[in-house]
Amino acid sequence: MGIALADAAAEYGADVDLVLGPVQIMPSQKSVRVINVTTAGSMSKECISRFPECDIAILSAAVADYTPVVVGKEKIKKTGKELNIRLKPTTDIALELGRIKKRSQLLAGFALETGNGMENAKEKLKRKKLDLIILNTLSDKGAGFGHDTNRITIIDKYNNIDKFELKTKEDAARDILDKIVSMIK
Repeated sequence: MGIALADAAAEYGADVDLVLGPVQIMPSQKSVRVINVTTAGSMSKECISRFPECDIAILSAAVADYTPVVVGKEKIKKTGKELNIRLKPTTDIALELGRIKKRSQLLAGFALETGNGMENAKEKLKRKKLDLIILNTLSDKGAGFGHDTNRITIIDKYNNIDKFELKTKEDAARDILDKIVSMIK
């Protein structure tokens, strides 16, 4: 969805920076500035440093919630013994941006849910001080990762709920941007 949103925003005339993790595809719009990152930490750093100059931020990445405490520099050889890996929480980018958001900025996030979707999305919207949240679920056939289609529900901070049928990610991106445009007018 991130690439579809970046392309659509550029088509709408926005000046777009796309902080992008490792993927197989790139934006088709040449005006989109791509900032490549490889870790949750580098994504957090790029997003937080760029946010003060943003009018609108749309957080669509499924960033890891945890990362290894120690990252090995070489392959770990098999010994036949049990191995434990300690994990630490990553920075919650949406939460951090919500804390520093100015009134003039609009912050949108995604909620990929596997259960209690509407309830969890509404809680996340409030807790992270988002202006709107896009709910999607892995249980919808043909939606989400590995598909060119998605089925979304947009919930805004006024508790307006817009449900959409399964459609291309490009069309879903336009639905999201249309909602954002309506909120900033």
